[in-house]
Amino acid sequence: MSRLAVQGLFKSFGGVRALAGVAFAVAEGEVVAMIGPNGAGKSTCINAIGGQLAPDRGKVLLDGREIQGLAPSALLQRGVGRTFQVAAAFGSLSVRQSIQVAIAARERRLGALLPSLESAFTEECDQILERTGLAAQAARPCAQLAYGDLKRVDLAIALAGRPRLLLMDEPAAGMGFAERQALMQLATGLARGARLALLFTEHDMDLVFAHADRVVVLAGGRTIAAGTPAAVRADPQVRRVYLGDEPDDA
Repeated sequence: MSRLAVQGLFKSFGGVRALAGVAFAVAEGEVVAMIGPNGAGKSTCINAIGGQLAPDRGKVLLDGREIQGLAPSALLQRGVGRTFQVAAAFGSLSVRQSIQVAIAARERRLGALLPSLESAFTEECDQILERTGLAAQAARPCAQLAYGDLKRVDLAIALAGRPRLLLMDEPAAGMGFAERQALMQLATGLARGARLALLFTEHDMDLVFAHADRVVVLAGGRTIAAGTPAAVRADPQVRRVYLGDEPDDA
């Protein structure tokens, strides 16, 4: 059984159809990239999976159970984590506090623990700091961090929810080459090590082909291809619609 199964998703905004029957799956421990030209429906699809949007039709299944239409807070309790294009950590909180808040939210104990947050969930927080390479930054306010470190905090906050499915919408946006590679190597390594299903959208094809196990290609709100990076790179329709060239005659 797939960890994530997307079945025939449709979503329209007024007279514009953003999704027109999108379907694909992500297995436990698998890293899948979702790519496509601007307007292909990638962000709409990931928002429909992550609860920011409710699809008009279709199903989203997590370990065989339907989750479409649930709010992000409900999806957190079911094991869905999410990072966004723009890192959204609380600038006034330290790195450690940001992770502690995320753990408290998962445990539904945020209000009760706020007065004693500094001493809450310290062992789990330390483990996440180590796993994400943030231990040396733990006491620093997020407002003082470089953008690449903020992206790591975003990932750490998502991991604090103990996700079974991790969604990352353009995780490398706004980062330099070395930072992009380091973040994706970290995220994919954590996902495979913990047997998470990781689905990410990305425009950087070098990043996609270097880190994804499989690639799903959207165009016009539809799934036009899915397969290994090599198979997708060689697909004539993908090369025509998105990669911008024609396949060799050979």
